[in-house]
Formats: sequence, structure tokens, C-alpha cells
Amino acid sequence: MSQPVILVTGANGQVGQELRVLAASHPSFDFIFTTHENMPVNDEAAVQKVFAEHRPAYCINCAAYTAVDKAETEQEMAFQVNAEGTRMLAAACKAYDTRFIHISTDYVFNGQSPVPYKEDAPTDPVNLYGASKLKGEQLCLQTNPHAIIIRTAWVYSSFGKNFVKTMMKLMQDRSAINVVNDQVGSPTYAADLAKCILQIIANCKLSVASWFPGIYHYSNQGRISWYDFAVAIKELTGSACVVNPIPSEQFPTPAKRPSFSLLDTGKIQQTFQCAIPAWKDSLQQCIKLLA
Repeated sequence: MSQPVILVTGANGQVGQELRVLAASHPSFDFIFTTHENMPVNDEAAVQKVFAEHRPAYCINCAAYTAVDKAETEQEMAFQVNAEGTRMLAAACKAYDTRFIHISTDYVFNGQSPVPYKEDAPTDPVNLYGASKLKGEQLCLQTNPHAIIIRTAWVYSSFGKNFVKTMMKLMQDRSAINVVNDQVGSPTYAADLAKCILQIIANCKLSVASWFPGIYHYSNQGRISWYDFAVAIKELTGSACVVNPIPSEQFPTPAKRPSFSLLDTGKIQQTFQCAIPAWKDSLQQCIKLLA
């Protein structure tokens, strides 16, 4: 009997690449990895072709338009991928009886909360990227109420472009850098999130009753600013670069950023027994890999 297939979209992204790494340690599944080149999620014919050919038991949607600042001017593209693409996948999953896990973002919130965001907190994105991801969540659950949505924040890994790699490069090239200190959250090591996702799927394979649809939050444990994050990177790499804290208004960007992005992760921990490491432990692991 053939093994259940896990379809991973957006396989060249950070979470997608971490899932590629972990695939070898999950030999009871067959993995199919697709990218924007061979299966754009907003191309209905391409999506249908892959689903008809592979009939996946699970689909993890890591595909997203993530250029936050560009989304302000490329609104149509952002909504095509993040909203329409998510709807098409959710519909295909429903048609093929595929269990769907979709990755979303803290940017669905306005960043004005005094406490970590729970899953049922009111959404109110402050930029077009956040609006496109929120629309994707809404279309996902309307189309396929059995889906699981995982919102995450400040994602980094040893793959792709991210804050950690940017800081390491800047700290090599410069004697001093400025980093905003008034945006608060907790980073997410993509490898930790990928492990949690595969744990949810492995549990479901053992018992279908352990699949609990709905929205969940995942980021590493702790509360820091981007400045704190940069200081930790400096310390863990032994850099001599000086890191200066600055307010956000000194670092203007085309898209507004939420000033508070801390997610309450209690629900995913309790529901799926996902262990969530402290942010600094995970950062240390990632920097070891990069070194």
C-alpha cells in the first residue's frame, strides 16, 4: 500500500526548505515539493493537475507573497497569491479530501494590543501584505472549514533572506548599525515551526481524531525587540559591531509595521503538545549552522 503524500507548496521559502530537511526523518510519508515555477498556487489548472496526479493526504501551504513593502504598490499580485491562491488550495484540498495546513502571519493584527495576541483577537492589518494574508485566512476557512491555519511572526532560518542573515552580513561589513527598538515580538525559527507542523500531521496519521481545525499561533518563547534580537546575534557571533537602538520613525519604510507582534502560543501547545523552544536557544542553533 502506498504511503500518504504530503504536498508542500512554496518549497523554496524558509519553512518549505526546513520541511525538505525534515522529510528524511519522516519515512512513513512521501513528500512532494512544489515551487512557484512548477505550481503557482494562484493558477487553478496547475493546482488541479498536481492534486489529480499525487492525491495528497496533506497539504502544507508555505507559498506566499512576502515582500511587505512592495505589496503597497503590487497589491494585485499580493492578493492573487496570498488570498486567491489560498482559496484555490483550500478548494482543491476539500475536493480531494486532503487535510490542509496554511501558514499565516502576525501582520493580520494592528500591533496595538497590551497583551500577547490570542487566536480570537480582533484583526486589523496596518499594511497591504497583512490585508492580503487576512483575506487568505477568511477565504481558506469559508472554502474549507476543516483547515488548520498557523499564524507566525519574525521568521528566520539558515535559508533564504531574513533578519538574522542580514544582521550577520552588516555586522561583518560595518563598525556600527542602527536597529529599531520599539517593535516588540518573538522570532520564529522556521525549523521549529516545521517540526511542529509535521508533529500535527504525524499525530493525525495515528488518529484522525487528533486533527483539530481552526486558527493557531506559533512563535518561539520570549519577548524582545528587533534591537534585542540584533544584540543577541552580535553576542552569539562574537561581532565587535556596535548596535544602536533607534525609534521606528528614524527608519521609515513604505509599509507600516505593527509595533507589537507577540503571539499567545498556549493553544497550539495544549492542543497538539508542540514543544516551543526559547527564542535564544533556537537562534543559537541557527547561527551554529550558518557559521
